[in-house]
Amino acid sequence: MPNPERTALKGGPTIPRVVCGLWQVADIEKDGATIDPEAGADALEAYVREGFDTFDMADHYGSAEIIAGRLIARGRGGTALTKWCPPPGPMTPEIVRAGVRERLDRLGISRIDLLQFHWWTFEHPAWLDALHEMNRLREEGLIGAIGVTNFDAAHLAVALADGIPLATNQVSFSLIDRRAAGPLSEFCTHTGMRLLAYGTLCGGFLSERWLGAPDPGEMPDWSRAKYRRFIDAAGGWQPFQGVLAAAAEIARRHGVSLSNVATRWVLDHPAVAAVIVGARITEREHRADNARLFSFALDAEDRERLAAAFAATKPIPGDCGDEYRRPPYLTASGDLSHHLDTIPSALTVTPVPGRPDRLRAASGSIWEPLAGYSRAVRVGDRISVAGTTATHGGSRCVAPGNPGAQTTYILDKIAAALTALGGSLEDVVRTRVYVRDARRWELVARAHGRVFADILPANTLVEVSALIGEYEVEIEAEAIVSGS
Repeated sequence: MPNPERTALKGGPTIPRVVCGLWQVADIEKDGATIDPEAGADALEAYVREGFDTFDMADHYGSAEIIAGRLIARGRGGTALTKWCPPPGPMTPEIVRAGVRERLDRLGISRIDLLQFHWWTFEHPAWLDALHEMNRLREEGLIGAIGVTNFDAAHLAVALADGIPLATNQVSFSLIDRRAAGPLSEFCTHTGMRLLAYGTLCGGFLSERWLGAPDPGEMPDWSRAKYRRFIDAAGGWQPFQGVLAAAAEIARRHGVSLSNVATRWVLDHPAVAAVIVGARITEREHRADNARLFSFALDAEDRERLAAAFAATKPIPGDCGDEYRRPPYLTASGDLSHHLDTIPSALTVTPVPGRPDRLRAASGSIWEPLAGYSRAVRVGDRISVAGTTATHGGSRCVAPGNPGAQTTYILDKIAAALTALGGSLEDVVRTRVYVRDARRWELVARAHGRVFADILPANTLVEVSALIGEYEVEIEAEAIVSGS
């Protein structure tokens, strides 16, 4: 049986190109039962013996970190990649260090090889505070490398331009969800970041078991419930069966499994470091089948067959990670609006004395009280957002010298101001963009288009060569709140 291929992560460990995902520990334990840590470690040790020695987990995957820690304590190998998924809010050094310390304590180790960070909404800017503090912990030796989960290319660009040495981004990527093959892969190829791909088997749907099977309807477990939503978003059961049939024909041609073909297709993308395949440690194991991934290669005929099947499906809506941040919420729990609505705003909203039809929003920038203005003002159904720069934490310029990254950060601030006053980006009717250097207009325009391509407000872009400080861009916006 061939050994799994291996790859080195920038600043991190060398790992097999198939990583064992432990998210199903949370599913197994969701009704209160707990996996015995030693028995769980026994199951993981069997993977290590066959070369699959790296495990992906998170703070919310039940007792997965504890089980992996027991394996590591035995001294027989095992590399832990874990995640920290804090609720949005202020990310002080104390909060970040406490989150990282909990990961270290649960794993029983002194250094995390790769710590991956998840953030629910970019409208709350404290994600940059968290990443900068994680970088300080990396410099202290508590973290080997920093990764993120479910980031799009635009926000990776903000992080890198702001000095965060990101090594990986973990995203959904499969024959059904092909979003990561576009701008995200291009960005990673250009910068040297790598993708860790999850969902490559769509919760087990990309297998012979479902080939020709009737539509099963709702699924009882979290993983398959999630990926059934992806199948529906891609056009439904019949187009999905077309992809399965194409993959099955390729599998027969090479003498491998349908799942091997689905996984190999993802692995063949240059930006992908590894795929994460679920290890349901109390049930069936698929180590031998995973090893067959490295015994064959897809050729041009195979890719043409898959492309023909893809043509009958619909692209998954949105950008990478959008399933956690906006409809249609393709997650295990479905509609996340109840969760996102409880996230605290980064702005302070106050009424205007004596003017009951007016509200003001302040972002905390030192310039607002100094110059005597509000980040945004709502009068009736109209919201006016002041000229906004990439100012973080009151005074610091984000991503100096990078107009595209600054535009992304600015539009997040504008979105947050609109949300705080009861509006949204969809209500925007005009934007005005001021750039320092008109020769770099396209970077700004593309970042603007990523947000407003479907909204299409009136827009003006002009060069203002004397923008203050290190700011490359300033943007103001006007919105009319629908249905108010």
